[in-house]
This record gives sequence, structure tokens and C-alpha cells, in this order.
Amino acid sequence: VQLVDSGGDLVQPGGSLRLACVASMSISKIFVMGWYRQAPGKQLELVAKITNGDGKQYADFAQGRFTISRDPGEDTVYLQMNSLEPGAAAWYYCNAKRTPVTPPTWGEGTRVTVSS
Repeated sequence: VQLVDSGGDLVQPGGSLRLACVASMSISKIFVMGWYRQAPGKQLELVAKITNGDGKQYADFAQGRFTISRDPGEDTVYLQMNSLEPGAAAWYYCNAKRTPVTPPTWGEGTRVTVSS
């Protein structure tokens, strides 16, 4: 599977962004897809993930402000991010695992900048 992630932009503190990850195959056949992020000087960390059964998992910092969703008709997974803070600035990467034991595939990343 190939992934194309997009939607990153410069946004002011308190603003919102929606990231999109388009897969090259039916996402109904992909076990789990997720969003990870990496800020400068920091490790890659999970933001949120969603299974093909709509099970969702969020990092603590994402709870209540970020929402992950999937649109099987568009083979796309979204990450809606609200009330963005400067600490959310990072490169955001889409990730997919076709099965629980398949190595993950990564998108090229989309950059989120939060600044006034």
C-alpha cells in the first residue's frame, strides 16, 4: 500500500487543521491506520490510530481535541485537530499496517506549524 498524506499548514494557536491520508488500496482491507508526529529534537510518537473495525486509540495529548476518522468510500483517513497549541507543531506521518504482523507503510509526511 502507498500512502499520500496532506493538509499540514501554518495555523495560529487555537486554530484547526484537518490532515488527510489517501491509501492506494481499499482501507477496508487495511488492519490499522494511524497518525504519528515528530517534532524537532523529539522522538516519533503516536497521535491516533483507527482499525478497520473503527476501533480508535488516542495519545493522551490528543484526547478531546483531535479526532481520527476514516472514509472507506474515499480510501482516506482523516485527523481533525482542534485548539492547536504551539506544542503541536511537528511533521505528521500517516501509517498503515495491512495485518497485525505486516511491517508498517509510511506516508512522506505533512508539516504542521502553529504560530502567531
